[in-house]
Amino acid sequence: MHKKSVLIVDDHPLFRDGLKSLVERSTDYHTIGEAGSGAEALALARELQPDLITMDISLPDMSGIDAAREIIMEFPKIGVLMLSMHPKVEYISEAFKAGARGYVVKETTSTRLIQAMDALSRGEFFLDGQISPETVGKLMAGTRKEHGSQDECYGLLSPREQQVMRMVAEGVPTREIARRLVLSVKTVDNHRTNLMRKLGVHSKIELVKYAAKLGLIDVDSWK
Repeated sequence: MHKKSVLIVDDHPLFRDGLKSLVERSTDYHTIGEAGSGAEALALARELQPDLITMDISLPDMSGIDAAREIIMEFPKIGVLMLSMHPKVEYISEAFKAGARGYVVKETTSTRLIQAMDALSRGEFFLDGQISPETVGKLMAGTRKEHGSQDECYGLLSPREQQVMRMVAEGVPTREIARRLVLSVKTVDNHRTNLMRKLGVHSKIELVKYAAKLGLIDVDSWK
């Protein structure tokens, strides 16, 4: 029987080892590769094109959500399952907007994790049952809010402009944005100019406030 291939992305080797052991014990999956950073994940996804990717959100070089978005833009058939310590509605919302098809907290059971992988393999979505009803309620309310005027402006941005917007709002320097997205500094500057024009904002502070209102960034962690 054909086993589905899994790429494991996490910056903690011990966690990767535990997840790899779980995958290898299953009858339906096998580990095709491991990555400890977003850049490694992008490179291995392009090289190996796995069926599934388990993606940590907190990576040393970039957000796992941004890495997932890049991968899914190139390979939409890859099922990305986000794994995180954070059951925050902002992270969950952004993960699904980026194209992830599942979200699981790291404290979940091994059985639950395999159930999530099974769901993605069937082309379904999966949201961990350990995520509180309050969080799910906020997620649904946030989805309904997307019909508001601010979200309509955000929807005018291209996927690349949305990426640049989030990184700028998070305080990522222009050169670092260029490095992460494999773009020139001038191209990043052009994207920033265009997205600010489309959103009607005129300063970085206004952009941060805009992103915070939409729940696109965690203001508590912004520097």
